[in-house]
Amino acid sequence: MPASSAASAPSANPTVAATFATLDANEAVASVAYRLSELIAIYPITPSSAMAESCDEWSAGGRRNLWGEVPRVTQLQSEGGVAGAVHGGLIGGALTTSFTASQGLLLMIPNLYKIAGELLPFALHVSARAIAAQGLSIFGDHQDVMACRATGCVLLCSNNGQEAQDLALVAHAATLRARLPFIHFFDGFRTSHEVSKLELLDDDQLRAVIDEADLAAFRARGLSPDRPSLRGTAQNPDVYFQGRESVNRFYDALPDIVQATMDRLATACGRQYHLVEYSGHPEAERVVVAMGSAVDTLGETSRWLQEKHGEKLGVIAVRLAHPFPAAAFRATLPRTVRSIAVLDRTKEPGSLGEPLFLNVVAALAGSDRSPRVIGGRYGLGSKEFTPGMARAVFDTLAQSQPRHPFTVGILDDVTGLSLPYDADFDLEPADVRRCVFVGLGADGTVGANKNSIKIIGEQTDNFAQGYFVYDSKKSGSVTTSHLRFGPRPIRSPYLIRAADFVACSQFNFVGRQRVLEYARPGGTVLLNSPYAAEETWHRLPREWQRTLIERRLRLWVIDATQVAQASGMGRRTNTVLQTCFFALSGVLPQAEAIKQIKKAIDKTYGRKGEQIVKMNYAAVDAALAGMHEVTLPAAVDPAALATVPPRYDGAPQFVQEVTARLLANEGDLMPVSAMPLDGCWPTGTARYEKRNIALEVPVWDPAICIQCNKCAMVCPHAAIRAKFVAPEALAEAPAEFPHVPFRS
Repeated sequence: MPASSAASAPSANPTVAATFATLDANEAVASVAYRLSELIAIYPITPSSAMAESCDEWSAGGRRNLWGEVPRVTQLQSEGGVAGAVHGGLIGGALTTSFTASQGLLLMIPNLYKIAGELLPFALHVSARAIAAQGLSIFGDHQDVMACRATGCVLLCSNNGQEAQDLALVAHAATLRARLPFIHFFDGFRTSHEVSKLELLDDDQLRAVIDEADLAAFRARGLSPDRPSLRGTAQNPDVYFQGRESVNRFYDALPDIVQATMDRLATACGRQYHLVEYSGHPEAERVVVAMGSAVDTLGETSRWLQEKHGEKLGVIAVRLAHPFPAAAFRATLPRTVRSIAVLDRTKEPGSLGEPLFLNVVAALAGSDRSPRVIGGRYGLGSKEFTPGMARAVFDTLAQSQPRHPFTVGILDDVTGLSLPYDADFDLEPADVRRCVFVGLGADGTVGANKNSIKIIGEQTDNFAQGYFVYDSKKSGSVTTSHLRFGPRPIRSPYLIRAADFVACSQFNFVGRQRVLEYARPGGTVLLNSPYAAEETWHRLPREWQRTLIERRLRLWVIDATQVAQASGMGRRTNTVLQTCFFALSGVLPQAEAIKQIKKAIDKTYGRKGEQIVKMNYAAVDAALAGMHEVTLPAAVDPAALATVPPRYDGAPQFVQEVTARLLANEGDLMPVSAMPLDGCWPTGTARYEKRNIALEVPVWDPAICIQCNKCAMVCPHAAIRAKFVAPEALAEAPAEFPHVPFRS
C-alpha cells in the first residue's frame, strides 16, 4: 500500500462511523495519551508544550481516561524532574506518559537508560526538534531523538498528523506487550503544529487495540508492599555483561509486536500501517528512504515524475526507526532497485553516516541485494524540504557517480556537498485552493486562520491544511499562515509559493515584506489599509503597482484597524480580515460563513466574557461594509515612489554581508561560508534592525508622568528609558529636550 494512502484513507471498517475533526498533531496525540494514562508528568518546552497544556486543561476539567479515572497531571520544575517522576510512576505500576523535545529530552537520557534497562513500558511523545549546537534553534529536525538511540528506547516515527494520532495508540499498546519504552516522535512544528482534517479514534477503538492482559501483567510487576523486590542494584564485572545481554530477546521480538499492534489498529479503524512501507512504481529503479514529514513530499514528487515523465521511482517510509526492522526493509524493497538515497534529518559530526543511512547499509549487508546506497542530510532546524529538493535527490540517483554524502536545501560552498535544485518547481494540483496571510505576531491572524481552517474542514466537504510560520522573536514579529483546502486529503508539508489569495494585515509591511511574491497570476489580494481605495493605490510603491498590474491581481482594501477599534477590539484585526476572506474566497455562502465565524467566536472567546464575544460579533457585521476593490489602472503611477533598500554605510563588514541579508529575509540564500564557524557573532548588530512596522510609537508625556518607571520596565525595545541627571547637567540641553524634576 502506498505510504501516503495508508494514513489518509477513510475508515475501511464498515462497522465504524468515521468522526472527522480539524486539529493539529499535538492535540490529536495528547487526546490518545491522556485517555491511556493515569500519571502525566509535564514540563513545557517548545514545540511540545501544547500536548502538556491540553492534558493539564482536561485534567483540571475532570475529563476521564479510558478506565473512568481522571489522570493526575503534575508539572515538575525541570525535565530531569519529569524523568524521575515518570520512572517512579512506572515502577509503581501506574500508566505513565510525558511530552518533550530538544534539550528537554536530552535531560531525560539518564532515566531513559534505567527505564529501558528495567523493562518498563512507557510512551514518551516527542515533537522532534533541533539541538543547540553552534546556536539555539527552537525549530524541528531529528537530532534530539537520534541522541537517544543508545538508551534502549524504541523509536517510532509518524509522518503526518493522522499517523501521529494513530501511532500514539500503537506506542501505548505495544509498549505494554514488548516491555520496552517507546519514544514516539514526529516533526516539530511541521507536523506538530499543522492543522488538518483527521479521522479521530474513539474510546472503543482504543479498547480494541489495548490488550487488558498486557495491562494486568504490567500491574502485577508494580512495586508494592504486597510484592516487595529490590530495584536499582549495583553489579560487579562478574555479572554486568550478562545482565545487559539478557534483554536481547525483547528487542528481537519487538518488530513483530509493533506490526501486530498495527494490524489490530487496522481491524479497529481501517487504517493499515507497516513498519516499513513502500509506495511507487512496482519496478522502481531509484528509491529514496526517509522518515517524518519528508515522506509525503517525496511521495507527491515521485508520483508527479512517474505520471509526467514515466520515471520508475519509489519511496520507502520508515516508521520503526530503532530497532531497525532489517527483514521488513529487505522484503519491502523492489527487486529492480539499482540505487537508493537515504535522507536523514539529523547530523552526527564525524560519523561515517547518519543513523538511518547506516541502518539501511547494515540491513543490506550480507544479503543478496547490492544496490548502490548514498546518504544525505536535509531539513535541519526546520529548513524547508520542497518538491524541488525531492526532485534533486531523485535526479542525483540517476547519475553515474552520485554525490555521497550530500546535503539538499542549502548552498555548501565550503565542502561542496549540496545538490542544486529548482526552487520554482511547483506540482500542486489546480483543484487545491492556496491562501497566504501575512500578519504581525499577537494581532490574532494565526488564531483567526486556525478557526477558518476548522470551519472549512468541518462545514464543507473539503479537506484542509493550515501551517503557521513563526519568527523566533514571537510577539511583534511577522507571522505567515499557509492554508490549503481541496477535495482530497492534503499531504503537502511545505510552504505555499503561489497562492490564489493573499492577505496582509499591516499596511506597514508594504514595501518591507515580500507579500506579493506569494500571489499567483490572477489571484486576489486583501490589504489592511488606513486609506480609501483610490488613495491606497497612489501610496503603493512602484514595485507593488507593477506586480499588481503584470500579474493581473485583484486588490481589495479595508481599514480593518478602524473597524476593530470601532468595535472595541483595539488593534486585533483578525476577525475583520477573516470575514473578508470568506466573502472573497466563496468557499461558503456568505450567510453560512458569517454564521460559522460567529460560532467559532463563541468557542474561542466565550470563556473571556460576553463583552468580548459581542465586540467580535460587531467586527464581523461591520467588516463587509468597509471592504472596497481598488480599480487598477493600465500603467504604474508616474509619481509612485520606488522602495529604497536600507543602506549600511559605515557598518562593519559582518553587518553588510550577513546581518543585512538576514534583515532582507535572504537567510535561506546564504552559503555555508557566510556563517561563523563556532556560532560567535559580533555584538551590537541588533541596532541595525529598524523594521518600522509598529502601528504606534510610545511617547513620554511629562505632564502625566508619576515616575513609576513601569514604561521603561515593560518596553521590550527600550524605546523609553529612565535617566537621572544632575540639574546642572541640563544647563546646555536643547529647549526641546523633555525633562522634569526628580521626585524621589
